[in-house]
Amino acid sequence: MKLGLLTACLPGESLEDIARWAGGHGYAALEVAAWPDRPGRDWEASHLNVEAFGQADADRVAAILDRHGLTLSAVAYYENNLHEDRQVREATHAHLRRCIDAAHLLGVRLVGTFVGRDVTLTVAENLRLAEQVLPPLVEYAAARDVRLVIENCPMEGWHPDGYPANLAYSPELWGWMADLGLWLNYDPSHLVWLGIDPLAALEAHADRILHVQAKDVEVHAAARNRYGVFGQVLDKQPWKSGWWRYRIPGLGEIDWRRLIDALHQHGYEGVVSVEHEDPVWSGDPGRVRQGLNIAHRTLAPHVHV
Repeated sequence: MKLGLLTACLPGESLEDIARWAGGHGYAALEVAAWPDRPGRDWEASHLNVEAFGQADADRVAAILDRHGLTLSAVAYYENNLHEDRQVREATHAHLRRCIDAAHLLGVRLVGTFVGRDVTLTVAENLRLAEQVLPPLVEYAAARDVRLVIENCPMEGWHPDGYPANLAYSPELWGWMADLGLWLNYDPSHLVWLGIDPLAALEAHADRILHVQAKDVEVHAAARNRYGVFGQVLDKQPWKSGWWRYRIPGLGEIDWRRLIDALHQHGYEGVVSVEHEDPVWSGDPGRVRQGLNIAHRTLAPHVHV
């Protein structure tokens, strides 16, 4: 098992600079952000230009990683593959295919993404839609020896009422995903605020986990008593529930010693990738790196046993 980080938390930094810092501060792997190089939501970045990526680019990235003693855990492009706007959906699929192509050239077998949701349709209708549009993407990846790993984030901010907008949020759906040829990028933080025991979910689906994201979550139960699990309605702000927020591993509710031990027991030998979305340790690259140092101190003793 290796400890890595998702580069999206440092969108203004070059891949070279991130790799230099990560390699010098105890990290062993990078999950490299590959969103299109144009403005998007927070926590997006473009550290791989997959829209124009050839063998020379792959050689350059490999040299950067080698120079700093790092491996590549996955190419990261977490977007809505069931978007209600057909043109947006097709553009998302086109970019995902470019991510798969880049992963193939880089020799990394994983590309991270979401299932997503068409928010104008019911969940049942979305399941049928996904069964039509996702298998061709799975087949495209398989032909290049790449597998799609789906993060179990609800992406509630995509839904106008704050309901789950990524049909991977519930362990009930993980078997359905497996039937489509999709694998799991397991992130326990989302399960906690949904009221799901992350260890129970891991135990039941360990054989589908090919990548792990390490993010914590801070829950304020008294505020939940006021707003309910779906969060604040009056004066609602996007991506803010009013009763929970993501934190750096070690600053929230998750027992990382037990969780990583469970991964060891199930024979997981992949990367535990820190996904930094902590608002306390954000705002400038220096604070982001401080947060990453906290995550390393929390996780490294359990990853490197």
